[in-house]
Amino acid sequence: MKHQITLGVGPVSFRIGSDWHGPIAALDALYHDYPRPGFADYSVRLEAISPWRRWIRPSIRVRGDYWLPDASPLPRAQGLLAAEMGMNLQVALGHRRHLLIHAAVVARGDRAILMSGVSGAGKSTLALMLSQRGWRFLGDEFAMIDPETGWVHPFPRPVSLKNESLALIPDGCRVGPLLAGTPKGDVRHVAPATAAIAAMGEPARPALLVFPRFGFPSALGGLAASETFVRLTQASTNYVAMGEAGFRTLVRLRAQIPAVALDYPDGATGVAAVEALWDAL
Repeated sequence: MKHQITLGVGPVSFRIGSDWHGPIAALDALYHDYPRPGFADYSVRLEAISPWRRWIRPSIRVRGDYWLPDASPLPRAQGLLAAEMGMNLQVALGHRRHLLIHAAVVARGDRAILMSGVSGAGKSTLALMLSQRGWRFLGDEFAMIDPETGWVHPFPRPVSLKNESLALIPDGCRVGPLLAGTPKGDVRHVAPATAAIAAMGEPARPALLVFPRFGFPSALGGLAASETFVRLTQASTNYVAMGEAGFRTLVRLRAQIPAVALDYPDGATGVAAVEALWDAL
């Protein structure tokens, strides 16, 4: 395609091509500090849904090595979101080197907290707020667990914040454009700290698993091993595809680290609760 960029994020690299310059320029700015390798594990294409829709009411169809044929197109103004969705799809549908858990990950030293939950649980916001308090940001979309070692490998893509969470973006961060009216409301991407990007090659050992839930009165409870296992299988996009390796990795993760369910009413309370859990380890 005429407009393209190659990006390296942790153990994965992407080549993103577009029928328009705008989405590639937005990626170039947001991913300013990321490596630009000469090869790519996965390809993403941002295509016009028809030749005339490149110019009249331009609309983007996300394609690549893997895609969803029934996915709705996005307007050109949301090209950055389309690119991010395309990268997510490549990893979710095609990646087999690591067990994937839909989770945000932060670390202190070589030990990590995995925070897994459904969309709206607040895991991205918690990860960003913790990163502003000295935690190393490893990712907010996928926890990549090595089947051999059980350690989590960083995949620190920009944090995707939505709606009321936008007010929490710290001053001085590198941010993408405000994407209004997306299927999930208003969205803005926040690039991780330069130090987190520079440490993309440094894995961490999972030490705590938290299932947060935003907007509820403060509550904390332990989880039975069976419930933890079920929640992890539901949060993994490639557990079944990895077969025995995925099963063994998931069992080890469930058996070796404590898991808790955390309800919290606001970000500050959630951050305090996570740090208190960490101090109690």
